[in-house]
Amino acid sequence: MITAVEYHRSPMRYLAARGASARVSGAIGNSMSGSLAPLRLVNRADPRRPGPQWARVRPLLSGICGSDLALLTGRSSPYLSPVVSMPFVPGHEIVGRLLDDVDGLSSGQRVVLDPVLSCATRDVDMCAGCAAAHEDRCDHVTGGVVSAGLQTGFCGDTGGGWGGMVVAHTRQLHGVPEGVTNERAVLVEPLACAVHTVRRAAVPDGASVVIVGAGTVGLLTLLALREFASPGQVYVIAKHRHQAERARKLGATDVIEPRKAARVLRRATGGSLQTPERGAEFLLGGVDVAMECTGGSGLDSALRLVRAGGTVVLSGMPSSSVDLTPVWYRELSVIGSYASDSGGGAGDRQGDFADALDLIAHAPLDGYVDAVYPLSQWREAVGHALAAGRLGSVKVAFDPARD
Repeated sequence: MITAVEYHRSPMRYLAARGASARVSGAIGNSMSGSLAPLRLVNRADPRRPGPQWARVRPLLSGICGSDLALLTGRSSPYLSPVVSMPFVPGHEIVGRLLDDVDGLSSGQRVVLDPVLSCATRDVDMCAGCAAAHEDRCDHVTGGVVSAGLQTGFCGDTGGGWGGMVVAHTRQLHGVPEGVTNERAVLVEPLACAVHTVRRAAVPDGASVVIVGAGTVGLLTLLALREFASPGQVYVIAKHRHQAERARKLGATDVIEPRKAARVLRRATGGSLQTPERGAEFLLGGVDVAMECTGGSGLDSALRLVRAGGTVVLSGMPSSSVDLTPVWYRELSVIGSYASDSGGGAGDRQGDFADALDLIAHAPLDGYVDAVYPLSQWREAVGHALAAGRLGSVKVAFDPARD
């Protein structure tokens, strides 16, 4: 038996968390919605290995992601409900220790997990996405040897990082190099997503970019942008001073307060500022590319700051409605970016996860994981993660072995 934090089906709790998130603003609303979420600490059976190419992993650290928080506060879209299976143990940002030998990896070795549950892991015929090395676009996430789940951490059979054990297919496992701390290794998954975002954006050399949001996703996207593209000016919109300081260290040209973003970018890009009768200001002119990294109201800002014909990339999971008029009127290109892939058929480049592992060893990411909780304190952990920016934190994580 293992101890785990489990997400279960409870319409009443889901609606209560959603209501608290929508009606009570700020820290109090976050705290209320986190506490009301349909989570519980349970003892449950060890997850079963679905086949010989699967191994057991004991999580050492598991991060709390923005998509987890959107789920817990009732802000995630019901669109995703067919591709999860309940009850499940959340947690897809995982560094752990292998408990079995599997395909070149040895029991006792530290590993990180690519959480996408693709055709290869499910032992089903390849869909078009997986055959083209776009595993993040898999069409078979409801079939095969494990139950529905777009990722580990949303599948009822595999377990998740917020528990004492998870099972993973050999295709999901990557060995952690010696010298890379657990605190860095647990950032590999979100960094792989950031690498994927930069590749999806295909930023032209010298293009101006604004990154909307400076939490984990925004900061790691900035890091990946500087490593895997050659943009010109890169602006970051950050709410909090510690986020601004980290963004500057990672190479931001300038860091902007949210309320000043349109005016600062008007001066920087030479556009004109427009003030509608209702809603936020927008630019005629603006940056070439906007990367939305908040998963919330940042998308509205991104659409209003990009020049006509520009590109907006959705990195954060959308969790709020938005006025799409700028997409139509300014003929914007909107690009989604979900998880990571193993190559995308683009020449001989290695996968996003492998590139993230290479980068994590030397990137200036010390102190990014500064709050670690035992599973028994899941309410405090979720509350901390919901208020991370205000509390000066970047990434909050669980240590399932600690209590």
